[in-house]
Amino acid sequence: MSPARGGAAMRLSGLLRKEFLQIVRDPSGIAIAFLMPIFLLVLFGYGVSLDADHVPVALVADAPSQDSADFLAALQGSHYFVPRVAGSLPEAEQALREGAVKGIIHLSADFSRRLRQADGAPIQVLVNGVDANTARLVEGYVTGAWGAWLAAQSARRGQKLDMPVDLQPRIWFNSELKSRNYLVPGLVAIIMTLIGALLTALVMAREWERGTMEALMVTPASMSEVLLGKLGAYFILGTGGMLLTVGLAVWLFGVPLRGSFWLLWGCASLFLLAALGMGLTISTLARSQFVAGQIAIIATFLPAFLLSGFIFDIGSMPAVVQAITHLIVARYFVAIVQTLFLAGNVWSVILPNAAALALMAAIFLGITWRKSRKRLD
Repeated sequence: MSPARGGAAMRLSGLLRKEFLQIVRDPSGIAIAFLMPIFLLVLFGYGVSLDADHVPVALVADAPSQDSADFLAALQGSHYFVPRVAGSLPEAEQALREGAVKGIIHLSADFSRRLRQADGAPIQVLVNGVDANTARLVEGYVTGAWGAWLAAQSARRGQKLDMPVDLQPRIWFNSELKSRNYLVPGLVAIIMTLIGALLTALVMAREWERGTMEALMVTPASMSEVLLGKLGAYFILGTGGMLLTVGLAVWLFGVPLRGSFWLLWGCASLFLLAALGMGLTISTLARSQFVAGQIAIIATFLPAFLLSGFIFDIGSMPAVVQAITHLIVARYFVAIVQTLFLAGNVWSVILPNAAALALMAAIFLGITWRKSRKRLD
């Protein structure tokens, strides 16, 4: 090895050692890298759910009969509902207004008679539409429970239930319909955004505030070597956070990882490089921790949380917002990680999004390299 290369390797090794010592001595960085993932996983894994289980509903039968009692018993045996028998429809409506129940299932006085007619007996379902998502789920659950009960009644009588449409649902990728299986993989992108962009921006700004960046500038190390030292240290830190998140997702929450782990690691590395590039780019614009933190939250974390498809479906957004999401780096990684966890190695999804991540990483790292010079202005 030539003396120049040997000197560059020694300087880079020293810079990496300096970064790791700084990480160890700064508990806030370790907290963001390792404690924040655990907190977010526990919060979203246990506390946040898009499912509608144990929904309180009021059951009203104007003329109780064996048929109405049998149908209401079927609802009471479902984990989707917490039934509450109301004496009358006005009583149930009052409970709905007060928020004590989310819906009302009303059986009219002629329910048993009309049940045996050709057109069948209708049931009335009233739902609280304040929360539109829960209202649609309750409506769907009641419809499904009604169809299953009719089929069971027909089978008990030895009859065939004539339905206008014979539905045979088959659910792919998330057959249990657990929102946890959808949310937890997306958290990998959110956590890596925090580690890559927010933490890097804050650390660089802290060095400007404390004057250690000026001390680095008077050393023989070039600015490229300084940036490589920071990239290497926080790349390893981000990889550790990713491994922790994936391990907890699989072993603690039972989310299936159907794709290749090494493919996930490769795509996560591309995303981490892009996130580190964003953090370093922010640090070239803001040399104050407060300003850098605000910019990082507004420009990276909030878009990753709201516009990446992590929670809200991009296809349901307005066309203008859908176009804006193409500028959000986390959008591409969320698509990859949810596909790898739930569907497997779907190359038609992984390759285009991985290419977009590589392009984003090249853009942000290129901007950082061009803007970073050994100067104090």
